[in-house]
Amino acid sequence: MPKITFMGAGSTVFARNVLGDAMSTPCLAESEIALYDIDPGRLKESEAILGAINRGKGNKARIKSYLGQEQRREALKGANFVVNAIQVGGYDPCTITDFEIPKKYGLRQTIADTLGIGGIMRALRTIPVMEGFARDMEAVCPEAWFLNYTNPMAMLTGFMLRHTGVKTVGLCHSVQVCSWGLLKGLGMDDKIEGRKDKIAGINHMGWLLEIADKDGNDLYPEIRKRAAEKNRKALNGGEKHGDMVRFDYIDKLGYYCTESSEHNAEYNPFYIKSRYPELIEKFNIPLDEYPRRCVNQIAGWKDEYSKISQESQLPHDRGHEYASYIMEAMVTGTPFKIGGNVLNKGGLIPNLPVDACVEVFCFVDKNGVNPCYSGPLPLQLAAMNMSHINVHLLTIEAARTRKKEHIYHAAMMEPHTGAELSLDDIVKMVDDLIAAHGKWMADYT
Repeated sequence: MPKITFMGAGSTVFARNVLGDAMSTPCLAESEIALYDIDPGRLKESEAILGAINRGKGNKARIKSYLGQEQRREALKGANFVVNAIQVGGYDPCTITDFEIPKKYGLRQTIADTLGIGGIMRALRTIPVMEGFARDMEAVCPEAWFLNYTNPMAMLTGFMLRHTGVKTVGLCHSVQVCSWGLLKGLGMDDKIEGRKDKIAGINHMGWLLEIADKDGNDLYPEIRKRAAEKNRKALNGGEKHGDMVRFDYIDKLGYYCTESSEHNAEYNPFYIKSRYPELIEKFNIPLDEYPRRCVNQIAGWKDEYSKISQESQLPHDRGHEYASYIMEAMVTGTPFKIGGNVLNKGGLIPNLPVDACVEVFCFVDKNGVNPCYSGPLPLQLAAMNMSHINVHLLTIEAARTRKKEHIYHAAMMEPHTGAELSLDDIVKMVDDLIAAHGKWMADYT
């Protein structure tokens, strides 16, 4: 049976979902499961919850915890699959720092985990840790697949694929729910079952290029009509809704995007602008959304854990996370289709760079992850993606070299940051962030 190692197992809810799914999959149910984290309290919580799920499944899996860097190689030794869900520096202090220091410069953010100055900083403090994972994996489980769920997805996955020998694929929820959520939001529920879609681009900015119903009828004309009408009503005194930015994308760029409007509001120079403060209310943009979400999730988990921690057995039904299906496909050889983050080798999307980490459909089987050719993007969509890819590549270069000058370059090229701040203020802000992050950024000179 396979060995599954979960890095960042203190992310209890996510570990429960992924590993509970594995325990619910016949070919994975008797796996050896290694839980790794650097936080003893959170690791203990995860071990308790997963133990209760395992007992509910007949106690088939063998679960063991590993704490701290000194036990990391042992956790990884002999692994077939390594799931990554770490957050370096946590909400407090690092996420708080990523929001509060830019705010002093007048730079506002919503999520700050994928792009923006917050996404750059998160990548720079995470990549050195993941590089350590990679060196251990190269030594003790060189054939293992690394399933990365940690953001910023494209930067981290791109680093692993370009600068380590680890077989890596990046995984995100946004492709899975994109067309379903769009049709649901436009009252087209009757078109969901049997729909066919084509999505390609980069993580959190993949594009819904085609969508048809079960009979092959193109749904985009009706989608464009309904999205324009829903935004028109909201912009003319009607009820605001949570997807106004992406519906504006449909109007202005012609296509819908995979990740949420609160994310996409900060991925460009268009919506969060000091000269146009009215756009925040106009497009219903939730500034500082991620800190609020973190506070609520922390409180919610404490309450949930107090309720379920006394249960000796917990039920779990297999969900829709890709991880267990990828493992199952590799173990059994039965193909499974995913939206995966991979290098653009061979020109999967010909009008994006080969070094870019792109998000395209892939088939998984015993041979691993096999990306599919997608074809060129419409030029305006490729241009939007390139504004991200430039930042991805510069941030990866900063992480590879540990040179501060490339952090400046990445921040200068970041669309929202560059539109709001002068070059001198960008440099000062980066210096302030590096200083505030202390030990997490100590290697950058």
